[in-house]
Amino acid sequence: MNAHWLQHVPFEGLGSIEPWLLKSGYGVSVTRFFESDYLPDLQQVDLLIVMGGPMSVNDEDQFPWLVEEKAFIRKAIHAGKPVLGVCLGAQLIAEALGAAVYPNSVKEIGWFPITGIEPAENNTFCFPKALEVFHWHGETFELPPGAIRLASSKGCENQAFQFKSSVMGLQFHLETTPQSAVKIVSNCRAELKPSRYIQSEEKILSVSPEKYRKINRLMEDILDYLCRSGAAK
Repeated sequence: MNAHWLQHVPFEGLGSIEPWLLKSGYGVSVTRFFESDYLPDLQQVDLLIVMGGPMSVNDEDQFPWLVEEKAFIRKAIHAGKPVLGVCLGAQLIAEALGAAVYPNSVKEIGWFPITGIEPAENNTFCFPKALEVFHWHGETFELPPGAIRLASSKGCENQAFQFKSSVMGLQFHLETTPQSAVKIVSNCRAELKPSRYIQSEEKILSVSPEKYRKINRLMEDILDYLCRSGAAK
């Protein structure tokens, strides 16, 4: 089995996803768009993971590789591959499925709660009713046609969605570790301007280790779910 992931900036990596992949027996390959736009043969990909980044999905003039990346994501979805998108990755999946992506009314940066929405369909992933998770985003998206909203928050209606059985987009970062939190703060601290949904650097980095463990466990549950759904096809 091979998992391929798409990286947009050096300081946003897999976080807690990487040990799960290795433990689960996946070979891991990566496209680093800041170095090369090479993409693999989709037939060699069993799981596609699309990570975050500070650019917008609409920045095709500045980042021409976005065009090819969106086409690759769309092909993976239509091929029935398990696909997970985080933050920018979720926005890329949403646009690949025909939804608009645009600036949210507020930026969300730091630890804020999401509310899980009980799905109407039995074969849909179920989020906790309430969980504090790590956010770092300024854009949002419409719910893609045919997708199911899985989580919401006071600051952003579409926090998580599922498309069919094996595609999921998350606006927030369940893969965050203490180390990856330091990296994103170090590289993006200019965005930490006091606001209702923007926390200080000190508050972001002072949370307990248990808070990271909770979100990392949920990420493992999501990966288990997506890969089981993909294998069942």
